[in-house]
Amino acid sequence: MASKALLLALAALPLAKTETVLGLYIFSRHGDRTPKSLAPTNLTSLGADEVHTSGSYYRSAYVASDAASPILGLSRDVAALTQLTVTAPVDNVLQNSAQAFLQGLYPPAGGVSTQELRNDSRVTAPLGGYQYIPVNAVSTASSSSNSENNPWLQGGSGCDNAVVSSNNYLSSAEYKTAFSESADFYKDLLPVINSTFDADDASFKNAYAIYDYIHVATIHNQTIPASDLLTNDTLFELKRLADVHEWNLAYNSTDSIRAIAGATLAGQIVESLNATIAGRSKQPLHIQFGAYASFSSFFGLAQLPTVSDDFTGVVDYASSMAFELVTNASLRGDSYPSADDISVRFLFSNGSAADVNPKAYPLFGQEETVLPWTTFVSEINKFAVGDTPDWCRVCGVTTGSCAANAMGGSDSGDNASATRAPNGNGISLPVAGVIGALVTLAVILGAEALIYFLGGLTLVKKSTLASGAAAHTAETKA
Repeated sequence: MASKALLLALAALPLAKTETVLGLYIFSRHGDRTPKSLAPTNLTSLGADEVHTSGSYYRSAYVASDAASPILGLSRDVAALTQLTVTAPVDNVLQNSAQAFLQGLYPPAGGVSTQELRNDSRVTAPLGGYQYIPVNAVSTASSSSNSENNPWLQGGSGCDNAVVSSNNYLSSAEYKTAFSESADFYKDLLPVINSTFDADDASFKNAYAIYDYIHVATIHNQTIPASDLLTNDTLFELKRLADVHEWNLAYNSTDSIRAIAGATLAGQIVESLNATIAGRSKQPLHIQFGAYASFSSFFGLAQLPTVSDDFTGVVDYASSMAFELVTNASLRGDSYPSADDISVRFLFSNGSAADVNPKAYPLFGQEETVLPWTTFVSEINKFAVGDTPDWCRVCGVTTGSCAANAMGGSDSGDNASATRAPNGNGISLPVAGVIGALVTLAVILGAEALIYFLGGLTLVKKSTLASGAAAHTAETKA
């Protein structure tokens, strides 16, 4: 009798809400590669294994039939190409990393992919049912083309204002102090690096390139010149200096254009997740591969260093961050939750997800690791660059694909309205770009006015200038 009463009592309790993953956006760094200073770089076997195991982790978490948090409606064993997008810039290390990752995410399907033909014969795809998932090479990726062959973080970004901003760090007092204080440190390392770096190049100016060169050597080389110099303290200092150098090139709290890579990535994230919601999870999985600069600049914009100083360092090979679209609403049949019932969770893994399982962190200075969709959109749109007109405007670029925008040949970016939300009291990157342009114009006009005043110059009509042109030319030649 007592047990019956207990069962009745349990039945009366409200059912616990079960979280459903509606979609996922993954941004990953490449795996281990050869050093940038010995270009062209190539993905190593170790690097391929790192991203492959990371892909396997995400399969076990979101894709497999027994996944811990299966994505709603996603094909489990055979990839449905309409359900996912995979992008990377034109860069062999990033493209190959994406391919290796996908083989972990959707491994060869074996007999599941076998097809029976009209003549009753059966055919299985080569390599045990290898799955051919295209990696789209895009010029609009957050990382630039051939970024793994470029030793300078902003070198190939194409964003003029971001290049200027990063150069401002190279002329700052902070940079000059670090350069001076580390001079002897790098000079002492010359016996290790002099086959690649001259004495003039052994300095803080090349902090990342030198770290990268030695880091790769400590992983792969059986012998290293003057290896006794590479103590644990020295290796730690190499990484610390590289972190400082690259962080300051990637992000500055008072000059947000420097973080254009993170702002571009933010726009792509919110656009992709919004498309998942609008399409009722018909395309729930989005994957992009890129360079460490995109991580660093996004971390800064999203205020993650306030959570941990670790977010100011260069992320390890095969690191990844993921954005889950989740809901606790009950889903029955073809029902789909409203935007008010959808939230976003941010996760990060510093290294292959198989070795360092992704952990949830709060974004935008918030306390919670799960944010309502509307809050997420509002916060990320404070710095996201959502389309080409935005990018052209904040970067100050008027040539190439930006020429039409400069002449007013495009719409004013209204296509992004589906994902944009009010920006609150913050100044967005697009607005900052306009303000920057107006400030520059004001400075130029002010300088001209000062020259006229101090030089005793006056403005005259064009016709007056024309009448005196010959005499003026004669005086100049004399």
